[in-house]
Amino acid sequence: MKIDYSISDVAPYINWNYFFYAWGMHNKPDPEKGKLRQEALQVLDGLEGHYSTHALFVIAKARQDGDDVVVELGQRIVRIPFLRQQQSDSDFLCLADFILPLDVEQAAEMGIFATSVDLGMETDFENDAYQKMMVQLLADRLAEATAERMHEEVRKHYWGYAPNEQLTIQQLHTEQFQGIRPAVGYPSLPDTSLNFVIDEVIDMKQISIRLTESGAMRPHASVSGFMIAHPRARYFSLGKIGEDQLADYACRRGLPLTVMRKFLASNL
Repeated sequence: MKIDYSISDVAPYINWNYFFYAWGMHNKPDPEKGKLRQEALQVLDGLEGHYSTHALFVIAKARQDGDDVVVELGQRIVRIPFLRQQQSDSDFLCLADFILPLDVEQAAEMGIFATSVDLGMETDFENDAYQKMMVQLLADRLAEATAERMHEEVRKHYWGYAPNEQLTIQQLHTEQFQGIRPAVGYPSLPDTSLNFVIDEVIDMKQISIRLTESGAMRPHASVSGFMIAHPRARYFSLGKIGEDQLADYACRRGLPLTVMRKFLASNL
């Protein structure tokens, strides 16, 4: 499913705290932050009608198989490997734990998604350094806001597991909805090479996302990840993993150990 949004569609979903942090303004007095926000809103008004944001997702049958999730896409099967906490003071969680296992008859599903903005938001303001910075930081927030709005619509309509949900924007930002939306590059999903697996499933080119050799997305203002509906699903930080899991994960990813070590260097 592909959805295109106008700037005004997703602007109400922006988490301004992260915008202020990007500017180094998070500890400034409220009047100063309010002035910056008003300026940003004026810029957003100027972008309206010229640029759009985009979401792409699929809701697929899924089953847990160890630390993998096996996704059914019609006649095609895609295996998505995840990593498990190994530190002695952790709960030893893995995102696959929140998907029903293969030996359970009840149907299970998982969402796979990507969101982005028009590339021009990152390339069309080269002649004005301040405007370029402002628009790029807003683009980052708009990509995240697009994921927020898309996920809300998925929960209430497209997947429909929470049709009666009525949450404020603040409640959305504090993740008071059922389920989670872990994104690639975040603490539970540090392996950016998973973007190649996501691309295999949803074909990110549909919203003009291109992947670099390291799995980074272009435009930079893009978000990818998974939507998990389990009511007990929660976010966690993977932390450090051992050489045993690294070797096992490389095997499950189908990549050489030396390559996988580069992708997970900060977690070793």
